[in-house]
Amino acid sequence: MSEELAPDLCVIGAGPGGLAAAAGAAMLGASVVLIEKASMGGDNLSYGSVPSKALLAAARRAQAMRATKAFGITPTAPTINHRAVHDHVQTVVAAAAPNASAERLTGLGVRVVNAAARFADKATVLAGDLRIKARRFVIATGSSPDVPALPGLDKVPFFTTETILQNGSRLEHLVVIGAGAAGLELAQAHLRLGSKVTVVDTAKALALDDPELTAPLIERLRSEGMLLAEGVQIDRIEPREGGVRIEVSSGSDRETLDASHVLIATGRKPRVEGLGLEAAGIKFDRHGIKVSRRLLTSNPRVFAIGDVLGGPNHANIAIHQANLVIQAALFRVSRPFNSAAATHVTFTDPELAQAGLNEDAARKRYGRRLRILRWPMAENDRALAEHQDRGYVKVVTTPSGKILGATILGENAGELIHVWALAISEGLGIKAMTNYIPPYPTLGEINRHAGLAFATGHVTNPLVRQAVKFLSRFG
Repeated sequence: MSEELAPDLCVIGAGPGGLAAAAGAAMLGASVVLIEKASMGGDNLSYGSVPSKALLAAARRAQAMRATKAFGITPTAPTINHRAVHDHVQTVVAAAAPNASAERLTGLGVRVVNAAARFADKATVLAGDLRIKARRFVIATGSSPDVPALPGLDKVPFFTTETILQNGSRLEHLVVIGAGAAGLELAQAHLRLGSKVTVVDTAKALALDDPELTAPLIERLRSEGMLLAEGVQIDRIEPREGGVRIEVSSGSDRETLDASHVLIATGRKPRVEGLGLEAAGIKFDRHGIKVSRRLLTSNPRVFAIGDVLGGPNHANIAIHQANLVIQAALFRVSRPFNSAAATHVTFTDPELAQAGLNEDAARKRYGRRLRILRWPMAENDRALAEHQDRGYVKVVTTPSGKILGATILGENAGELIHVWALAISEGLGIKAMTNYIPPYPTLGEINRHAGLAFATGHVTNPLVRQAVKFLSRFG
């Protein structure tokens, strides 16, 4: 006989967004049920951001051993133990796991249910032997790798962006299909860990990012030995002795790639199967669940957050949306999700970080009258000392100085972008970036210099110069 529960909030999915929603609501005194059919922490912990960044950290150390000549130190070819690298990745996952554990959530007062969830009607979810009639529901089931129907792919073994992180051996020649952020991150990591790597994509690499900054990044990846082919068609994939053969074409040009392994990194798809969304009256399609700007579905009892909305697929966005949903569900304080203030980072080396709108998106929204500010890493003393002087910050503002977006290419760009993310979320103008005193010498000084670049336009204004001249007459 099934047990019936009537919590304030029922959260489906224990990835970053679901965990944030469940923990946050419980700490505020709400009764919460959290349902997860697989592992706590979701793909982000087990297969995604956490293990991938651990792999990138290992690859970065290997590359650092090869790049010491500029510092007066003899470069060394690293000896890479791939099984030990794998163990390092799993150690990091294990260390992060307690933060997402059922024990931690239970300690906060959350009832954790390990079962598949399905809506029976607009107000009821079934999970195992439980019937849950919550006051509000949150769907946070995330996404899974989207594997395209490439000719012959079903006849060969291949990695996805999740399964490749379970590998513990050297991959002789890895062909990565997909030149988005995840594809290029994993491609560079394996390149630095001793694999030959070829990346192919039907579109441009990092097509959604600012091409002014992606161009030098791609040049850097190629200089390390990565083979990157953009705008190619994948005509055929077939097994061969010792690996996989991939035939690609671009116009009349044909090329055959003999790979030992293939990684499919062509994006992700929202996880909506089996949820009984039709029974709940929730609108969705293959691109994800449909929500209002306030993250409410077509069922007024149900919110949806994170990857299940169809993108962008970033843990930080899911967590932010969870906070908005908690306010709406518990306090009736409804605030819209502002996608124009979102941030993301491509964790290649150098990193590419974005806060708010890039130039193209800003021009589509605000028209042609924008100010574009730039400041190069080559003008930063700390970057010069570290031999990390390639890259720059690019800022987009309105003519009056309202900050619309910032993009940074360079060392620690993911850390440097924080100040711009704060400025955008708080609606600050560019003047705010010039009034603080950054420590010297630090990479963060580039942010203030970019702000000062806006003021330079006023300094060179003839009227300002005439005013200075006039005032000088009075001593």
